[in-house]
Amino acid sequence: MDASLRRELGAHLRAARAQVTPEDVGLSAGPRRRAPGLRREEVAALAGVSVAWYTWLEQGRVGTSRQVIDAVCRTLRMDDDARRHALALAGFLPGTPLAAGERAALGAATRALLAGLATTPALALDERLDILTANAPYRALWGDPALLPAARRNLLLHLVTGPPGPYRVTDDEPLLRGLYQHFRTATAHAPDDPRAAEIVRLLHRERPEAAHWWDCRTVADFRPVTVTAGPRRLTFSLLRPVGDPGVLLLTQT
Repeated sequence: MDASLRRELGAHLRAARAQVTPEDVGLSAGPRRRAPGLRREEVAALAGVSVAWYTWLEQGRVGTSRQVIDAVCRTLRMDDDARRHALALAGFLPGTPLAAGERAALGAATRALLAGLATTPALALDERLDILTANAPYRALWGDPALLPAARRNLLLHLVTGPPGPYRVTDDEPLLRGLYQHFRTATAHAPDDPRAAEIVRLLHRERPEAAHWWDCRTVADFRPVTVTAGPRRLTFSLLRPVGDPGVLLLTQT
């Protein structure tokens, strides 16, 4: 298990531990508890591992078995998305993780599919939500993302700074938070990826009042979200074309 992934797994466990209260697991909070969430020794006892081993796990110093990861995830009451993320970081789920600097390849069949959506605005994205291409209905509604500087050609940045088209998303928090959690799910597999770090830095700069979103370590697969944009109600959905690994299609119906 790569050292950077061990550290990312440790950070994921620490963030989850901070969200679980003693009462959630049938313990008394006691009068001297200062930090939120469970203590490491409480997680270790409930998961059936030693305190030293769990401490090393959070510090990214050791790998462990799937049985231990499952026990810790149950103790920390992780939802399905967070549990899958922990298992993937620990190397127990199949699939090809995002590699630092890697770019997804967009095949001819997927390009044709995108172009064939004659009335549905759609984008092709990579796992960082960088925009690979847009179809004609998307360009008509939101403007052409190809005209943006390369560093800003990203769906999150595109929405945060306001697309150049005539409309704006007026109730964007569920959409942005959902997309960012999806972004974190993918990019956590390449903790040293400079492009992912650049996107986070730009999000902080462009939307500083939402720093608590960009600092949040919550992970989740993106579920469809419906928003208002001008006179329209649009449902954003992410799809995966099987023939193009690492590519996502964003549709707006």
